[in-house]
Amino acid sequence: MAKGRAHPSKRPTHQLLLAAALSVSVLLPLLVPAAATVAVAEGDGVSALGGGNQLAVGKDEGKLVTEGDAGGGGSVEEDEFAGGFGSLDSMLQWAIGNSDPEKLKEEAADAQKLSEDELLKRRQEIKELMEKLKMPSDADLMKIAIDDLNNSSISLEDRQRALQELLVLVEPIDNANDLDKLGGLLPVIQELNNANEEIRTTSAWVLGTASQNNELVQNQILGYGALARLVKMGYSTSTEEAAKALYAISSLIRNNVNGQEAFHSENGSAMLQHILVSNNIDVRLQKKAVFLVTDLADFQLNSGIAQLPFLSDRLFLKSIVNMLSRFDLDLQEKVLLAIKSLLKLSLTDVVDYEFYDLNNVLLRLGVQLEDLTPEDQKEFAVEVDALRREVQTLFQQKLKQAHS
Repeated sequence: MAKGRAHPSKRPTHQLLLAAALSVSVLLPLLVPAAATVAVAEGDGVSALGGGNQLAVGKDEGKLVTEGDAGGGGSVEEDEFAGGFGSLDSMLQWAIGNSDPEKLKEEAADAQKLSEDELLKRRQEIKELMEKLKMPSDADLMKIAIDDLNNSSISLEDRQRALQELLVLVEPIDNANDLDKLGGLLPVIQELNNANEEIRTTSAWVLGTASQNNELVQNQILGYGALARLVKMGYSTSTEEAAKALYAISSLIRNNVNGQEAFHSENGSAMLQHILVSNNIDVRLQKKAVFLVTDLADFQLNSGIAQLPFLSDRLFLKSIVNMLSRFDLDLQEKVLLAIKSLLKLSLTDVVDYEFYDLNNVLLRLGVQLEDLTPEDQKEFAVEVDALRREVQTLFQQKLKQAHS
């Protein structure tokens, strides 16, 4: 896994697969003759390396075949190689199928000259090789990475590598569910306090990946109190760190009432507003923040639960409306979607939007989309303008209801 570890044979890298193939090819002259000679020595044609398949040495000693192999092929199934050969016998079949028949004939003849002790020695060497080539399970790999995180003496490079390995391993939901069982969730959360920015960023990324659309892991992470630290990371001057913190937050509170309540308790809305109003914030981060607002509003609409108070806060709404003045079509589209959802909330006071002159803001946006859009973005601008018109119609309807 990482440099200088005591378990290099378990590194979850492509180099291990290459090493497996090379090792088999290097020991092929040892593997096949040993099997052939043991079969001859036993006198019944049954391989001493595994039952069920027989090695037959013809009278002319020119053919070496496996009985019962109707396909007669020499290919290795992908899942078998990915997880290591299931047995010595399967390894033997692969070796025979991928070897030169003439060379096998010569090796088989030479093997018959070996003593019983020499055959036993070669057999033991093959078994040892099989153990080394056996690929560990995902759980094994996760345990190795977790052990590294718990090792205070490893380098930052190895600590980062362990987190990157977990990032890949927790993508399947079953592995994500096992992370806490294996004792890995708390060490990852603790890395959010690491002095190294890259370590903190990757830790947030792991938490976001593990908890995405996963209520079990969402609640586990919330139970450890990680949300407070992630909200603080959202204020980071590093775009990458803030973005990964926001990703983790979005994953944690998506469709999760407890998570959304905790986000409100941790004053997460202030963090979002900070991102929205700051001129020096990367627009990509602002898009993520606006998308999260839309997601929260849509959840309130669809679930019928009590509305988050900050979604109808005047200053927060002003931050959203002001984003329409940024000339970025993708951002403007996301802001329009957010306003559309916010306008539909029961606690929304449409007069607040009137106070912030939403109608004129939308009219100016229409002129901007028509006159200032580059030619290569015209088609997208037409789509954004259609959404603008939809929001404007909705706003006027709500306003009329409020004043009636």
